[in-house]
Order: sequence, then C-alpha cells, then structure tokens
Amino acid sequence: MAGVAGGNDFQWCFSQVKGAIDEDVAEADIISTVEFNHSGEFLATGDKGGRVVIFQHEQEVHFCKNRPHLRGEYNVYSTFQSHEPEFDYLKSLEIEEKINKIRWLPQQNSAHFLLSTNDKTIKLWKISERDKRAEGYNLKDEDGRLRDPFRITSLRVPVLMPMDLMVEASPRRVFANAHTYHINSISVNSDHQTYLSADDLRINLWHLEITDRSFNIVDIKPANMEELTEVITAAECQPNQCNVFVYSSSKGTIRLCDMRAAALCDRHTKFFEEPEDPSSRSFFSEIISSISDVKFSHSGRYMMTRDYLSVKVWDLNMENRPVETYQVHEYLRSKLCSLYENDCIFDKFECCWNGSDSAIMTGSYNNFFRMFDRNTRKDITLEASRESSKPRGTLKPRKVSTGGKRKKDEISVDSLDFNKKILHTAWHPKENVIAVAATNNLYIFQDKIN
Repeated sequence: MAGVAGGNDFQWCFSQVKGAIDEDVAEADIISTVEFNHSGEFLATGDKGGRVVIFQHEQEVHFCKNRPHLRGEYNVYSTFQSHEPEFDYLKSLEIEEKINKIRWLPQQNSAHFLLSTNDKTIKLWKISERDKRAEGYNLKDEDGRLRDPFRITSLRVPVLMPMDLMVEASPRRVFANAHTYHINSISVNSDHQTYLSADDLRINLWHLEITDRSFNIVDIKPANMEELTEVITAAECQPNQCNVFVYSSSKGTIRLCDMRAAALCDRHTKFFEEPEDPSSRSFFSEIISSISDVKFSHSGRYMMTRDYLSVKVWDLNMENRPVETYQVHEYLRSKLCSLYENDCIFDKFECCWNGSDSAIMTGSYNNFFRMFDRNTRKDITLEASRESSKPRGTLKPRKVSTGGKRKKDEISVDSLDFNKKILHTAWHPKENVIAVAATNNLYIFQDKIN
C-alpha cells in the first residue's frame, strides 16, 4: 500500500535511529519533546533528564525525475543540560528537570535561539558557532598566564586564528516564578517578540526581552477550588495573527481568544465544541474527550485537536463541529476499562501537520503511529521499531485485528504493548521527513525515492 503524504502515493522508508538499544531504559533518557526548526535543518529533542539534544541535517542532494530530493543524515550538533531538578521549599515539592516543550524562534542571524521549559521555568537558549580564537594578547601569554607589564616593550595587535568548530549553548534569558501550576505549553507569537506559556489554570504572555514580569491573559481558577471542573491542556498562537490564540480544555472544548478585545481574555471570541452522542456515553466519556494537543495549520485557517481516540480538524469559521474526524485507534474503545486501570487512558498524545497541511500524523501504542491524508482520506499505520530499521528499508503498513479470525500480517489487539507508546512526533516543514520519539529512541523516516 502506498504511504500518506499530501496526496502523493509513495512509501516511507527507514533513515536513522538515535539512542541506546538497552532493554533497561533509564527514566532520564526518555524523550519528552521533539521539534524541527523553521527550515528543517535542525531537529531538537528534550528528555526527562532535562537535556536538550540538537541534530543538524548534513545535506546530500539527489535528483529523482529531475526534482532535487534532499537526502543525508541528522547528526548531533549540540547537547546541553537545559534544566536541573529543583525543590520548592515553600510547598515541599520537587520540581522535575523534564523538558515539557521546545519551541524554536525564527532565525535572525547566524545564531539559533530556542525556548525550553520544564514544569515551572522557561529558558531562552542561544546556540552559536565559534571557529576562530584571538591570539597575540599584550598582557598574557598563549597559555593564559599574565605577563610582567614592565617586560612589555612593544604593543601587539591580537589576531583571529582558525580553530576547530565549537558549538556553544548559552542561556540568554530565564523566565521564572510566573506559574503556580505545571506548564504544559509554550508558543512563540508571529510578531517574533512575544510568546505565551500555559499551565493548568492560567495563560501568560511574555516579551522575549523581559524576564521579571508577564501579563496574565487567561485565568480560569475558580474562587473556590472545590468548584474546579476543567483545566487548560494546551495553548497555541495563531501563526499569522499575533493577537489571536487558542486553548483547549479537559472537557474537550477549544476557546479562541482575541487580545484586541480585552487585556484579560476570560471571555472567548469563539467556542468550539462537538455535541456528544448520548448513545455512546459511558463512564469514560469525559476522560477520553479531554484534548491533549492543539495545533494550528500553517495557513492559519484550520486547527487540529487530539483526544484519546481521535484527531479532529476544525475550520476556524465553524464552531459547532469539526470538518474532519479521524479515528486513531477505535479498537481500544472496548479496552477502556483496563486502560483506565493501568493509567494509559491519561496518556497525552501529540499531533502534527505536514508542511503543506495536506496530511497529519499522531501516535498510538505498540510503537505504532498513524498518518491521514486529508485529500484522499487514506490512512496508514506504521511502526517505529528496531526490527524494521534496515537501512532504506520500506516500512510495512501494520493492521490490528479486533477479534474473530486474525489474518497473517495482523496483530491482535490483545497483544499490543501499552508500555511502548508514540506520544511525540514532528514533521519536517518542507520535506517528507518525519521524526518519531519511541521511549528513549528517536526514529527518522523519509519518503522512498524510486
């Protein structure tokens, strides 16, 4: 079967896998976020140990049917410790170092900038290259020792000499002490000067140059916490209008707000909700309707939301129901009871668009991930596993049997491994290259050139 990518029928093939093959995975090595930069040249991952690893694409151009195809591998460019574990002495709470989100800023000069956040603190990092060093100082020798000023008889002009390339990551800003609850989202605004950060009950707007204050733009905390009925699960800025943003809730609703209307956006401009089908209501309805991710399309016309069993695409001009609904793993509906008992029902799956908004991708269990073509309505299930990671090996579509007689290539729903889950995925903004995080491994797949 052909693959799914923006109307093109082609196959996906294995490109690379990063990370150790150990059976015993250290908690700190589990990948917690994946993000391409705006050109796709860089790919950043964050993990539960508070580290950020940046990969750079080493380009090779191949011509296929007179069209240039970018090939080549992603190699480690820089690794740095972004966050350390902390302790809140007032609340007697440990603050994990786990990186919740990474967001790249558009490139303005030769350096690259990205925002990374754990539960409480957001940091702005500058990643820059150095391939020259100054030599010939007047007051110190080449080995760094200070010279006797009385022995200096002539002035030297220091010169820049070439050296081995060094990539430095330095924290330029630290945005702290603005969130009482755990940060779940950060999103850079289209003005490239401001960004928003969201926790369970509040959303703050920051200026990238100002660290000691932020504006609270949404606050849904009730006066009495016993009356709390929903929390904020994700938030994102509109890609083309710096005054518009959306946030999703644990009740399965999405609110669109316009900062031109009021400084405090407690009253939304639009409210997106799909009416519930009374016939399918169950004990788990509220849990599985909670939205775990919301993403604007690159055009800004649509947004996509992920709940436990499905992905929905909404037209911003139609609030009463989504224009497209894709079932991710409907075969799990009969397993909700056991998924509730092992806490998997609370897993937060992310979703992403391809560069042209014509296809979407999201994860599932058993290291499966799903792709949906919005034009042809075709969908495909693929697996990120060591077994299928032969160089340039084509990925075989996977199928799950839901009972009755199982076909040869199908896997039974009862033998799915719920400890292996694809929560974080990313799609290259311009090419058919995808990054899929499977526990402590990062898989990179690309379209196969025939």
